Amino acid sequence: MKTISAFVTTSIVSVLRPAAYLSCAALLSACAGIGGLHNFKSEDTHHVSDAAKAALSADQDLNGASPTIVENKDKLPAVALTDELLYKILTAEIAYQRGNWQAAYITLMSTAQQTSDPRLAKRSAEIALSAKQPGEALAAIRLWRELAPNSNEATQYYLGFMVMNNNLGEIQKVFSEKLKEADPKQYGVIMLQTQRLLARGRDKNAAFDVLEETLAPYKTLPEAHLALAQGAYSKGDNKRAVEEAQLVLKTKTDSQLAILTIAQASSQKDAAKAMAAFLAKNPDARDVRLAYASILIDLKQLDKASVEFEHILRDKPDDLSAIYTLGLLAMEKKQPQQAEEYFMQHLKIVETKGEDRDTTPVLLNLSRIAFERKDYKAAQEWLSKVESFDGRNSAWFNVQMRRANLYARDGKLDSARQLLKDLKPANPSEQLQIIQTEAQILRDSGLPAEADQVLQNAIKAHPDNADLLYDYAMLLESQSKYAEMEQVLRRVISIEPKSQHAYNALGYSFADRNIRLDEALTLIAKANELSPDDPFILDSLGWVKFRLGQFDDAEKALRRAYELRSDTDIAAHLGELLWTQGQKDAARKIWREGRTKDPKNTSLKNTLERLNVKL
Repeated sequence: MKTISAFVTTSIVSVLRPAAYLSCAALLSACAGIGGLHNFKSEDTHHVSDAAKAALSADQDLNGASPTIVENKDKLPAVALTDELLYKILTAEIAYQRGNWQAAYITLMSTAQQTSDPRLAKRSAEIALSAKQPGEALAAIRLWRELAPNSNEATQYYLGFMVMNNNLGEIQKVFSEKLKEADPKQYGVIMLQTQRLLARGRDKNAAFDVLEETLAPYKTLPEAHLALAQGAYSKGDNKRAVEEAQLVLKTKTDSQLAILTIAQASSQKDAAKAMAAFLAKNPDARDVRLAYASILIDLKQLDKASVEFEHILRDKPDDLSAIYTLGLLAMEKKQPQQAEEYFMQHLKIVETKGEDRDTTPVLLNLSRIAFERKDYKAAQEWLSKVESFDGRNSAWFNVQMRRANLYARDGKLDSARQLLKDLKPANPSEQLQIIQTEAQILRDSGLPAEADQVLQNAIKAHPDNADLLYDYAMLLESQSKYAEMEQVLRRVISIEPKSQHAYNALGYSFADRNIRLDEALTLIAKANELSPDDPFILDSLGWVKFRLGQFDDAEKALRRAYELRSDTDIAAHLGELLWTQGQKDAARKIWREGRTKDPKNTSLKNTLERLNVKL
């Protein structure tokens, strides 16, 4: 005779819908991984957190090994599947699918009690959760645990409710029993599970106190100190976190989790020092090395970071993340050829392995490298390889704007305009970007009248669009139509009172022409207030201060601008300030740097001609 166990396996499973209770995902994620450490989350302070998460992404002991907690399977009852029982189960499912969760819940709960089958209790819980009925869900989960006392899944659901209700005592009880019954090899995993779940409670200090009480019988074990270290870090007690982690390292000198906890709870410089010492003794600690390399990047120690990523690559030559990062580091260090080699290696591995991976960032960087060496054809070819997945890659549209600019730079204006014409914008914002790009291309190509026509047509259709008006003002400025430019920029400011670019553009125009300097300073100061540390606004601020004879303030602003962005226009202004103050060698040095970046820069050329300077 067919049993209910067989029937549930072959029939009811087909109508169970896990998605029905996904609305309670936040609740369940609070206790996910009772049999493991999946979804571990700690408060981020710097890149070490990512490595700590990676180290805790699976069940691990202190050294990173992965012990397995084997769930004892509860024996399912062998209940005859009578016509009456089949009828109850099917009618319950039909009622639920028709929106009558109460009838489905009551029927399945009573049937679970009659048959002692935990799967029916679980299904009752799912239905209650989908209906957002926590009281009924908890009752079903209690029955589920009663019928399947060894089920980790049932315990996960149950503890989720305990966290939600801040019932720390019940959590302590469950884990204390779990530790008593566990094999000592499983202590580390269970202790970290305890810490992680308690840390999700509302009262962090109370949660830590409960953790200490739970682990008190095991305080001689390094596993307990590791859990306490993570618990202390979770509640913001960095000193205690470091102390506990150091106790772990006295016994387990190769514990990656311990050193990562110390790093999380320390300043970046102290963390780097601690991890460097750890790696000297444990060179194979991959998670620590990744965290260390990331911190070196933050500390601007790019050469040292490169060495660490190269070490990672030696251990795993096809590590795409390490290869890509090395490419970025090479670009940052002004080593384009080396960067190109890394990016090409990345593409080759992806192609060889046949991986379904978005290579857009790699292609964009290869295009940038080609562009910077003025190989516009190669830059265009790399961009053309960016695919539009399912009709639209998030970066694809912007790539097409860049391609159009490249065509124009290469003297292929018709190709650029045709590419823009053929694009099918997904929304009004993209349509406006196409218009703005076409106008900019025409302006840069020495066709201001055509650019004027494109923008005026767009403004007729969108008279209050601040971005279009701003672009039009900049076109007018390039044609020395200053009165009209001022009128348009004031219109932008009236539409967008927080448009820092409009304030800055108008103020800079006055300063550059050496007129209305007090008003220029007011406008630029407003722009700086709206967007502090914008290098171009700081450049304007320094320039107007220079015009006003406030040389100390001018130098401070211009040096800060150049520090943030070594732009050639900024170099021209900073160099002129230094030249005027008699610092001629320093001025020449800045100007040479600017000329190297942009030999055809108009602002720099005009400055050198006006001052009669030859570099």
